Parts: sequence; C-alpha cells; structure tokens
Amino acid sequence: MPRCGDVLRISREASVQFSTPILFRVIRVRDRRPYNGWLWLDGYQLNSAGEAVRQRSIYVRAGGLHRVTVPSAGAATGRRSGRRTGPRPVRVVSRPAETAEPLI
Repeated sequence: MPRCGDVLRISREASVQFSTPILFRVIRVRDRRPYNGWLWLDGYQLNSAGEAVRQRSIYVRAGGLHRVTVPSAGAATGRRSGRRTGPRPVRVVSRPAETAEPLI
C-alpha cells in the first residue's frame, strides 16, 4: 500500500492508460475503492529530475506499482549538498511616495 511521500513508477502494469511510464509522488490514497486491488491516488507527476510538473488523480492496480528513488533536485543539477537550504531571502523594492497607490 503506497503512503504519502512515496515515489512510484507507474507503468502499463498499473493501468493500460500508462503505456508510457511516469514517476508519481503520492499525496494521499483515497478511501473509495470500487474494485478489489485497485486504488485512487492523488499526487504529482514528476520529471526525470524529481520535480513536480503536474498534479493528478490516478486510478491504478496496486499490484502494478513500483517504489523508486528519485535524486534530489540538487543532485540532478550536479550541485553539492552543502549549499544553503531553506527559503530564499525576500528582496523588498520600495517605490517613491508619489507613485505609491493609496491603500484604501
């Protein structure tokens, strides 16, 4: 059973609609299961670098899912893991008072 955060390789084994395999990061497994062994998954389709490119809900056969390890975005670009992490600093740009719009 997939869990939130799992990265899966979805191929034709999971459903005939995936003749071209995709990478998929699970957000949640839905409660509704109309057929035994099938699941509704919500998540993100990933590119080869592991970055989300599209949000999707998919209907797949649980027996056709394969967990994979996707390199982090820093590893995909060849950067070292010692780089600064966290939010980027915000750059505040102020406008001259005469061009500022009123707040009301």
